Amino acid sequence: MSEHRSGFVTFVGRPNAGKSTLMNALVGEKIAITSSKPQTTRHAIRGVVHRDDAQLVIVDTPGMHKPRTLLGKRLNAVVQTTLGDVDVICLCVPADEPLGPGDRYIDQQLEGFPRAKKVAVVTKTDAASKERVAQQLLAVSELREWDAIVPLSSVAGHQLDVLVDALVELLPEGPPLYEAETTTEEPLSVRIAELIREAALEGVRDELPHSIMVTLDDIVRREDRELTDVYANLWVERDSQKGIIIGKGGSRLRQVGADARREIERIVGTQVHLDLRVKVAKEWQGDPKQLGRFGF
Repeated sequence: MSEHRSGFVTFVGRPNAGKSTLMNALVGEKIAITSSKPQTTRHAIRGVVHRDDAQLVIVDTPGMHKPRTLLGKRLNAVVQTTLGDVDVICLCVPADEPLGPGDRYIDQQLEGFPRAKKVAVVTKTDAASKERVAQQLLAVSELREWDAIVPLSSVAGHQLDVLVDALVELLPEGPPLYEAETTTEEPLSVRIAELIREAALEGVRDELPHSIMVTLDDIVRREDRELTDVYANLWVERDSQKGIIIGKGGSRLRQVGADARREIERIVGTQVHLDLRVKVAKEWQGDPKQLGRFGF
């Protein structure tokens, strides 16, 4: 009988390379929020893939980038710490965009982690022609000697099993690290805050996505009915941004609340009453004290 394998895998890549979408597809439920906005992922998130012969712990990290703020520097530090602790590092490169300086920069960073196996994942194959995918596979293969190269589509579900098979082969032998029903170790409060931030990211532009932060004051499950009260704060950096988030007559904030509530109800299993307040924390991305308060 073959030995059970278990270990840690992380996905790296420039922002919007499809890392969080891939993790959610492999785990089979929404663990990490997704958005077309850069720096959507702000901390290391663990999702667990269970098989009879293996357990794969996927660590989703912020996208590697040249930092412009103290927050950016701290996000990069999260990535560096994660890379030093995993068994396999997967570089995610979208099929529908040419290989760029950002991809080459991240590939070079992998040299600092010789212990980890290296896998190239060409994502978003559903958004590119077969010829384009073939060109991308060739370009990626020229970067280095990979332990595996896998093209796939998280959205269409193509080749996900091929990637899991390849990753399991590269893991060390070992017992399961989590209970069979565990899909993530993210606390409920963190998952809810992130779902609110995801809803707030939709439709905003320019610098605003980076400025949005969400904190929770309380989650209260009512005893007399199937209802959960969520009290949350949506933070921005300037008064002008507060107006954008609230929208004319509160229209935008109502939409954010409706979108977030739908997702929160899915994970708490009851109807949700969401009390959402918009507040200003002046230039928090560059303020060490406020970053600490927000958990960075």
